[in-house]
Order: sequence, then structure tokens, then C-alpha cells
Amino acid sequence: MKEVKVFCPATIANISCGFDVLGLCLDNVGDEMIIRKSENKGVVITKIDGADLPLEAEKNVAGVAALALLKAVEIDFGFEIEIYKKIKAGSGIGSSAASAVGAVFGINELLGKPFSRNQLVFFAMQGEKMASGTAHADNVAPGLLGGFTLVRSYTPLDVIRIESPKELYAVVVHPQIEVRTSDARSVLKEQVTLKKAIIQWGNLGGLISGLYTEDYGLISRSLHDEIVEPLRSVLIPGFDAIKKAAIDSGALGSGISGSGPSIFALCKGKESAQKVLVAMCNVLNDMKIPYDRHLSVVNPNGAQIIK
Repeated sequence: MKEVKVFCPATIANISCGFDVLGLCLDNVGDEMIIRKSENKGVVITKIDGADLPLEAEKNVAGVAALALLKAVEIDFGFEIEIYKKIKAGSGIGSSAASAVGAVFGINELLGKPFSRNQLVFFAMQGEKMASGTAHADNVAPGLLGGFTLVRSYTPLDVIRIESPKELYAVVVHPQIEVRTSDARSVLKEQVTLKKAIIQWGNLGGLISGLYTEDYGLISRSLHDEIVEPLRSVLIPGFDAIKKAAIDSGALGSGISGSGPSIFALCKGKESAQKVLVAMCNVLNDMKIPYDRHLSVVNPNGAQIIK
């Protein structure tokens, strides 16, 4: 192949109790990229549609991730990338991660798949490092592997893919305000109390167990953030009311998607998800805050070649 078109999915990171280690892949929202081989070495971004982002590869998340991958191979050619952004920057559903994921996935395909999807996570993380200052994998891992992913360790990198229960749906509302990842990280504390850490460990273990056993009650009880959400929620207007509306209308749980301002809810069944989404949107309508909304199954595949 000399050219591929790639679907680069949106993702939900943290999922309440798994800050920087847990994420899931969405199915029906994401960016697209066209990547083609070039006679000239290196990476050239020829077009960006849908966002005002730098074309210089060294200043673009997709370019940085692609260049990280190319350092690990010996080839006498390069690549051109066209980026079609459909995930808004600063939305909290992995806009920068989608760019990084699409670039490394597409280039790997054109190279004949020298790296596994798990190995691609490291290269995509380098794009995230440029975007937020931290090489985190909670968005890029599910974007590449699909389903839920758990980053067991960053040193060495160890990512575990987890199947999603069959009836689990995710809904997301994105208030049209921007919360920069760097700003959302700046409000976090370097230290937490042992009491809060114990609660968080229990919830994370419970959520993972609930996913494996398809125990929706356990999933619901575990969707609680003791550490990060109390600090970040103040950055999102109406967060408490939106979360309450989601829970009151039947959601298993609700919280901040990534660094915000998007708010997610997990639900059992599509009918419940539709009801929850309406309730969350009604709060934003009452507040007269414009928003985007998404309803999705958990994408089992991650990034894919499209025709």
C-alpha cells in the first residue's frame, strides 16, 4: 500500500476512579487521516481541516508521534499526512490522542505492521507529551487497542486490554467551553491522604472486576472518583447538576471525561443511555450553554483503516 485512510476514534479517559491509567474507546465519533508514502524522508503535514493547528510536524501532535515511530525504523522514504479533525480540541474526549493514534497506526500499516498495537502506544504517548506536558496513555491506549484499557505500569509500559460488557453504553455531553489539559492538571495535588487512596484503589479494582464479570451493579458502585473530580469539577459550569441528572435518570455512574469539560455517563442498554443523555442535555439547555452530545457503544476495535 502507498496510501491509507484511517479512522481515529475519540476516547474517554480516567473513567472516574482510574486517573491516567484507565480509558475506553468510542465508536461513532473520531477524526480521519489520509497518510501516504513520500520519496522525501521525514513527516510532512500537508493539510489540516477542521481545526487551527500547526502544519510543522515538530509542533503537531500527529507529527511528533509519527517522528517518534520513524526513529525506531530504518527506511529511505517518508510520509505525508492529511488531518481531518472532527473532535474539538480541549473537549475532553481525546482530540490530541486521536491525532497521535491515527498517525502511528497509519504509518505502521504502510510499513507492513512492524509494531504491534501495544507497541504503538509508546510512540503515540510522545505526541501526548507535547500536547499536555505528560506522556500519558489513558487516551491513546484505548484509541489503539479498542475496548477498555488499563495502564498497569508506565515504567516499563504495560497496557492491558479489557473487553466491554455487551450492554454497556457511553454517553457524553460537551459544553462549549474549553478546559485545557495543562490547566486541568495544574489544579491537582501532588499528595493525597492514605484514606482517599484506599477508597480509590478499591473502586478501581471493583470497576475492573465488574467489567470482566459483567456485573453492572459493581460497575455502578465503583464509578466514584475520590481524588481528582472534586478538584476539577469546579472548572465545569453545572457539573454537579448534570451528574445528578444522569444518575437520577438511571446512569450507572457519571463523571468528568478526561480533563473535561465533557461529562460522561455509563449506562446499561441503549434505551437507558438515550434517557440519560436527554436528562443531561436538559440541564445544559436550562443553563443556555451550547453543547455537543454523543451516544456510543464501546468500540472494540480502536483505530481502523476505512475506505
